[in-house]
Amino acid sequence: MREVGYPIDLRSDTVTRPGAAMREAMAEALVGDDVYGEDPTVNRLQEKAAELTGKEGALFVPSGTMSNQIAIRVWTQPGDAVLAGQNAHVFVDEAGGAAALSGVQISLLGQSGFLNLEDVKAAVAPDDVHSARTRLVCLENTHNRSGGRVFPKSEAEAIGEWVHENGLKLHLDGARVFNASVASAESVEEIARPFDSVSFCLSKGLGAPIGSLLCGGRDFLKQALRIRKLFGGGMRQAGVIAAAGLYALDHNVERLAEDHSKALRLAEGLAELPGLEVLRRPETNIVFFRVPRMDEFCAQSRERGVLVSSIDEATVRAVTHMDVDDRAIGSALEVMGEVASSLSV
Repeated sequence: MREVGYPIDLRSDTVTRPGAAMREAMAEALVGDDVYGEDPTVNRLQEKAAELTGKEGALFVPSGTMSNQIAIRVWTQPGDAVLAGQNAHVFVDEAGGAAALSGVQISLLGQSGFLNLEDVKAAVAPDDVHSARTRLVCLENTHNRSGGRVFPKSEAEAIGEWVHENGLKLHLDGARVFNASVASAESVEEIARPFDSVSFCLSKGLGAPIGSLLCGGRDFLKQALRIRKLFGGGMRQAGVIAAAGLYALDHNVERLAEDHSKALRLAEGLAELPGLEVLRRPETNIVFFRVPRMDEFCAQSRERGVLVSSIDEATVRAVTHMDVDDRAIGSALEVMGEVASSLSV
C-alpha cells in the first residue's frame, strides 16, 4: 500500500489544492476592481452565496476569521457581551479578535461546543449598569473542536426565535456548513434561516485556495462592507480567486459525502489499533481520537509520512478531504498502526 504519495496530510481540510479545472476557471475569470463593486466574478459569487443561504446579499472576504469578526463588529458596540459555545472558533482560534477589533467580551456556554436555549437564557446579562449588555449569540456548524458535529437545527431555531424576541442578533459561523448540509440532508438555506448573518468558507472541504462569504440583510451588508475596508479586506481584481469559489460551489458540494465516508472508514480503522480511543463516530469529515504519548505518536507518524494535528495534551485530530483518497486512508491506517504498536510495547 506504500505506493500512495506522501505526505498524507490529515491535519485539516484547509490543505486542499485547486485542481486543473479550478485553475482553468481562475485563469479565465473576468475581473474588475471589487472595491468599486465592479468585479463581475465576485458579484456572481456573492449572488450565488446569497441564493444558497436565502439571504438578501453576501460579501466576499479573504478568510472565515475576518468574516466572523466583521459580523461581530457590525452587531455590537465596545463593552457589549457575546455568547458562544464552548471552544467556539470565534473565541479559541481567532487570536482574540473580538476583544481587539470590537472591544467585546465572549462568554462560553454549554458543553463540547453545543448550547441550548436554557443556556442562552441563563447567560444573558440583566439590564443593569453593572453588566455588559448581551447583544449577540454565535453558533458554529459544524463545530470544529467537537469533532465536526452538526448543530441540531431544532435547537438553532429555538434559540433564534427567543433571541429575536429579546432584541438580540444570531450569527452562524458556518465555516463547514456545507458539510452540515450534506450530513443532515437539510439545505444550507434551511440551516441558515434562523440567523441574522452567516459566514461560510470556500477554502476547507470545498477545495478553493482562499476566501469566505458573509451573508445577511442589505443594511447589515452595507455596514459590513465598511468594516471589511477597515479591517484591510478590500481586494481589487479578486475575480481570479472568486472564480475558484464559484467552481467549488458548482462542483464540490455533493462530493463532501465522500469525505464523510472516508472519515468513518478512518475512525473504524483507528478503533482497532492498540492504545487508541476514537472519541465518537464522525458525523462529517473530522475524526478525534486519544492516544498515550501523543507527542511521540504525532512525531513518529509525521516521520513516516502521515500528518495529523493535536487538539490538546491527549487528543489528536484527523480531517479527510478531496486530496486524500481511499488508498491514502488505508496507507495512513497502516502507518498509524505501526506507530501505535511501537509505542505500546
